[in-house]
Amino acid sequence: MAKYLVIVESPAKVKTIKKFLGKNYEVTASNGHVRDLPKSQMGIDIEHDFEPKYITIRGKGEILAKLRKEVKKAERIYLATDPDREGEAISWHLSKALKLDENKDEKEVYRISFNEITKNAVKASLKQPREIDMDLVNAQQARRILDRMVGYKISPVLWEKVKRGLSAGRVQSVALRIIADRESEISEFIPEEYWTIDASLSVAGERKKLDAKFYGTASGRMKIENGEQAEKIRQELLKAQYQVEDVKKSERTKKAPFPFTTSTLQQEASKVLNFSTLKTMRLAQQLYEGVEIKGSGVIGLITYLRTDSVRISEEADAQAREYIGRAYGENYIAEAQEEKKKSGKIQDAHEAIRPTDIERTPAEVKESLSRDQFRLYQLIWKRFTASRMSAAKYETTSVKIGAGEYRLTVSASRIAFDGFMSVYMSDEDEKGDNNVLLKSIDKSSKLTLADVTSTQHFTQPPAHYTEAALVKALEEHGIGRPSTYAPTITTLLARRYVLKENKNLFLTELGEAVNTIMKEAFTTIVDEEFTANMEMLLDKVEEGNVSWKVIVSNFYPDLEEAVLNAEKTLEKVKIADEVTDVICEECGRNMVIKYGPHGKFLACPGFPDCRSTKPYLEKIGIACPKCGKDIVVRKTKKGRRFFGCEAGPDECDFMSWQKPTADKCPKCGGFMVEKGNKIVCADEQCGYMFEKKKQEGA
Repeated sequence: MAKYLVIVESPAKVKTIKKFLGKNYEVTASNGHVRDLPKSQMGIDIEHDFEPKYITIRGKGEILAKLRKEVKKAERIYLATDPDREGEAISWHLSKALKLDENKDEKEVYRISFNEITKNAVKASLKQPREIDMDLVNAQQARRILDRMVGYKISPVLWEKVKRGLSAGRVQSVALRIIADRESEISEFIPEEYWTIDASLSVAGERKKLDAKFYGTASGRMKIENGEQAEKIRQELLKAQYQVEDVKKSERTKKAPFPFTTSTLQQEASKVLNFSTLKTMRLAQQLYEGVEIKGSGVIGLITYLRTDSVRISEEADAQAREYIGRAYGENYIAEAQEEKKKSGKIQDAHEAIRPTDIERTPAEVKESLSRDQFRLYQLIWKRFTASRMSAAKYETTSVKIGAGEYRLTVSASRIAFDGFMSVYMSDEDEKGDNNVLLKSIDKSSKLTLADVTSTQHFTQPPAHYTEAALVKALEEHGIGRPSTYAPTITTLLARRYVLKENKNLFLTELGEAVNTIMKEAFTTIVDEEFTANMEMLLDKVEEGNVSWKVIVSNFYPDLEEAVLNAEKTLEKVKIADEVTDVICEECGRNMVIKYGPHGKFLACPGFPDCRSTKPYLEKIGIACPKCGKDIVVRKTKKGRRFFGCEAGPDECDFMSWQKPTADKCPKCGGFMVEKGNKIVCADEQCGYMFEKKKQEGA
């Protein structure tokens, strides 16, 4: 009979760990959390020092009964849940639910953790058993309770006042605000015109031409603002004499990237593999817990996937350097470098995300992995290997060319030593600099003009957030932690506050309504600085420097006051059913505007006797510039809002992302749109605009 019981979180780990430990050990799984706050109520005793009321999660009774039987048989119990605050909390809840802390005289109970599921790591953890770290547990409890307070106190207010299934979250609401603020920047952005000039130059004795860019004059860089200015300069360049004024050659180095953290893995997998944050975490979990590898059994291929750290163990570092020297050559091994530090955030017991064995190359395991598992493993393997490799070296050349009073420049670089780039290249590296300079060029080179062209451009608005960019923004603002990025984004998409189209995240009408109310009534909750400070305080709980109940007790009164105020002030946004002039085709009543998960729709007020509904086409009081019918607010299939003709795309194809106005452009005669506090010609090349207040006062 097994003397020792090891309890892990996931059933996927059981077989792998059992194989490492032998017959004296029984390994079983809790299937994640076994206790939590109840769903039917807030579950926090406000009157008694904010004590949480934990209950057994529905459906976990059988698992706990099985675990109790195994506990009775064992002499020693090891709680081997994940090596983070969530895992520590699960161990603590298991200890309470199984009454392990009450039977310490009869049973030996220990907490163990390992950063990778390998034989060495698991066996090493058994030699270093410890007590449950209550600082980690309390940090998790504080987060859970704060999140519960925000969700259970604010969501009912939104539901009551706005009449739809709205909800709020501590991190989710700030993330929504960040997306909404970017949408405002984009919609209010006014493009500015600028021009560039490129010259193609023939070099005496060379077949290849030199591509030069206009820089300015001898006194400095010059901005070309319009076509007239560009044409004047172009005409002068056509007549000018060209000579090489200066040639500078230099060398620059590009350091290897750090190995992945949770955040950088999610960002890179999104950019390179087009994976959502949720998909990346799901696949990484599979690679961590173990995959059946032909000829080797179930193997954990990567280290723990939730980490802020770029630290690598001495053993893994040494193994990587030995492998690189053998596979690529000694000159590819990096010099020892200091790891990047992040103040106050790193759970430094963790390493960065890396392969558990660098010798297990992507090519060796490809047949055993699904396509997506392989692509993610290959990305992690390459990034880690590159992180231990030497810098890439570039030879750079820059040439300054005189043309009368004007100056042009040519710059180029070539890789002199590829270093880490022989294994791993980012998007930027792959785009590179395709301009290759002639080796023979110097001050004596004779230049003649072959062609000169001018090109019109417009400045671009900030890009919409992608999942990768949002993760980066949340991390930079100190909002959330590695384990929260994916669920936060998933929640925003699932609740239709945000939609995803070609990687970009767009605010929906529903999301706009929620964000507006949150900013008005719960300013602190959606304040980036407040949320970042809260994360910092929660980290101090983890470090053992602050009591979690102090944080909760300071937070709750302000939340309670905001909720009471909102219940009074939010009455003005209460949405009554607005009666329209659209007649119900079933019963003849005037249809009313209702709100559903996807926004507004028309419904018969005779419900449930009459269930007739129609799409709601909101007229904006402006005639279509193409056919004269009304312009209405429409939505793409995914829910992104735009303005189109009520006749529909079959009869009239007019559409605009910005709201059209009744004005005609006095410069080109086209239609105009609203952008922030300006009225702007829809034709960017025209560029005519004026202030809104000027129009309203006219």
